[in-house]
Amino acid sequence: MKKDIHPKYYTDCSVTCACGNQFTTGSTAKEIRVEICSKCHPFWTGEQKFVDIEGRVDKFKKRVDLGEKERKKRVKKIKEKIERQKERENAPRSLRDMLKSMQ
Repeated sequence: MKKDIHPKYYTDCSVTCACGNQFTTGSTAKEIRVEICSKCHPFWTGEQKFVDIEGRVDKFKKRVDLGEKERKKRVKKIKEKIERQKERENAPRSLRDMLKSMQ
C-alpha cells in the first residue's frame, strides 16, 4: 500500500443531531451534524413529524390550493361557454326564422 494517501480516521467523531442527541462513532470527519437520528426518527419513535427546513410542505400546499382555484375557474368558464352555446341554438338564425316564430 502507498503511504500517506488515506484520509485521517477519527475514532472519536462526535455526531450531533438537531434534536440535541449526541453520540460518538468513527469517521474521516472530526464532527458531523445531522437533522434526524435514531432518537427522533419517526420509525423508531412511533410518532409522525414533518422535517421541513426549506418550507417545502408549505410550498406544496400553496401549489395544490392554487391548482384547485385554477380548476374552479376553468370549470366556471366551461359552464359559461356551454350556456352561451345553448342560447345561440335557441336564438333565431335569420330574419325569416324570426318572422316565422312571430306567426
